[in-house]
Amino acid sequence: MEIKEEQKLGEERILILCVDRDNDLGKKAGVKTPVIGKKENLDAAIKLLLADPEEADANAMFEAVRICENLERDNPGNLVCQVATISGSELGGVAADRKIVFELNEVIKEFRPTDLILVTDGYADEDILPLMQSRVPVLSIKRVIVKHSKSIEETAAVFSRYLRRILEDPKYSKIVLGLPGILLIMLGVLSFLAIFIRYDIGTWAWIMGLLIVGFYLIGKGYGLDKKIVSLVPKIFSPHGLVIGFSLVSGLLLISIGLYQSISQVLSSEEFLLKSLAEVAGIIISASISTVVTGISIILLGRALAHLLARDHRFWRTIVLIIACVWSWKIFDEAAKILINPTLTLDGLIISIVIGIAIVTMLIPVVHFLSKKYRDFFSTKE
Repeated sequence: MEIKEEQKLGEERILILCVDRDNDLGKKAGVKTPVIGKKENLDAAIKLLLADPEEADANAMFEAVRICENLERDNPGNLVCQVATISGSELGGVAADRKIVFELNEVIKEFRPTDLILVTDGYADEDILPLMQSRVPVLSIKRVIVKHSKSIEETAAVFSRYLRRILEDPKYSKIVLGLPGILLIMLGVLSFLAIFIRYDIGTWAWIMGLLIVGFYLIGKGYGLDKKIVSLVPKIFSPHGLVIGFSLVSGLLLISIGLYQSISQVLSSEEFLLKSLAEVAGIIISASISTVVTGISIILLGRALAHLLARDHRFWRTIVLIIACVWSWKIFDEAAKILINPTLTLDGLIISIVIGIAIVTMLIPVVHFLSKKYRDFFSTKE
């Protein structure tokens, strides 16, 4: 590392910076960053090339030294130029950005540049450009693209290397190989079924292909595949099975209750003569018992799961179950008024007031019980 120089008045100090975002210098060549100085960067680039002759970051470092020498030759006098290389982390993401910012601040403190020239080996390193612009004005960006020979042998070597990466790297093979594989299996199954059942295989193949690609893109776009994989251990845990079983049972009851009530209304000959409010009242009155039972089963399953997991949310779920059960009375009174608007609101108002009173009285009781059994719920299995 070169000795810090005193900055003269009106002196233009240009920092030529290379960014090794994935820390190839440290990982492959064992070079600690930041690397400051032309000689230090040349030595580091040579070490990196000896470790990996195909490494593009070394070419960017050579280009940074060349730019520095050209600037010093063409602009003698009141111009000082310095070369530095900083690196991120092989983990990428926030970890890499934090390390880059830390090393950039070290370089700025050491050299105190007035302007910065960024030298990269492509477009990936430019993601951290806003981090640099907020600290030093960026004068220019130089991209170093490694030139390959046009001979057939070298082209084949490059192609085979990228093909091997596509085949072996799961990040690319899932898209390049996995998705076409699913489509081919689907086409084979449809072709097999076409032998026994006569139908237009082209139409069905087009429909099924669009559905598969659509579901795949949605899953990858919203990260649903990772969420599903992370949920599998929870689903097959004891409390996960309880929640899943109660959820399926409750939704089944709710669906059947709504189906029966709607079918009952639609099959009635007087359906067209009734008002919309009266139809809604009949549907609510016919399905409220089944719907409330279904919701209560879902909440009961969650309460049992919280109890198995020793989760303090068990008490809150108990209050919700009791409130849900009492809501049957409130909706029943509302349905009666929708069916017969001449009825008074006394029954509905009394039901709402009693429901509020029940929940209000439950809160201190649940608070007392949660304190009493705090030791049980504070130790999770």
